[in-house]
Amino acid sequence: MLKSEFETYYQEGNYEPLSQYKVDNAIIMAAGFSSRFAPLSDTTPKALLKVKGEIMIERQIRQLIEAGVPKIYVVVGHKKEMFFYLAEKFGVHIVENPDYATRNNHSSIYAAREYLGNSYVCSADNYFMENVFESYVYEPYYSAVYFSGKTSEYCISTSFNGRITHVKIGGANAWCMMGHSYWNRKFSQQFIDYLEAEYDLPATKDMYWESIYMRHIDTLTLYIRKYPDGIIREFDNLNELCLFDTSYIPYKDALERKVD
Repeated sequence: MLKSEFETYYQEGNYEPLSQYKVDNAIIMAAGFSSRFAPLSDTTPKALLKVKGEIMIERQIRQLIEAGVPKIYVVVGHKKEMFFYLAEKFGVHIVENPDYATRNNHSSIYAAREYLGNSYVCSADNYFMENVFESYVYEPYYSAVYFSGKTSEYCISTSFNGRITHVKIGGANAWCMMGHSYWNRKFSQQFIDYLEAEYDLPATKDMYWESIYMRHIDTLTLYIRKYPDGIIREFDNLNELCLFDTSYIPYKDALERKVD
């Protein structure tokens, strides 16, 4: 189906011809230590912090539910028990990642691999200013935000049709990976095949799933999905969170006084 046909059916609310594009589920990765938020994250995982009056992971779950995503899997590890209440409150499914302490986030993908199909793959600490999710998606993509000037983010190059052809860490004046991704069934199966073949390799241990994707970018197809500035938020450290939610400034100040 051409993209123009998909968009016409979708806008008309005629979903019957779009069955192959229906979203199956979302995988939310919430297993990590969030070490750059220590000591705050020693007691509360970053995804469970209240930002602008709303717990981050709860906000993301609500947005997925509102978009009509039928199933949500939350992959947990560090302080996993603190996430268990989400199953009762929202009906999500909890998946435990036994390797979270010894491997990078690809281990969360590995733990949830049996559920991957037409799937959103999200980080639990992403904060979306508006709902970015949909119940039908035409093509697999990675969301991107434009960075002016120098950046240490993952910078994207694309072909004429928006297919991601190269990703490098660091650059300038570039569209960069930021936020969620969407995998269709073909991408999911191809990625799982690579992941299972390489999971036990020593070189894979510290890799993000994105790094494994980059190794096989010639055969793994993702497109860029561009978002305006300010829609997708990622808080890599406490300073960035304080700029967005000033209620954390006293905590930051207390930490700095303690260090001094």
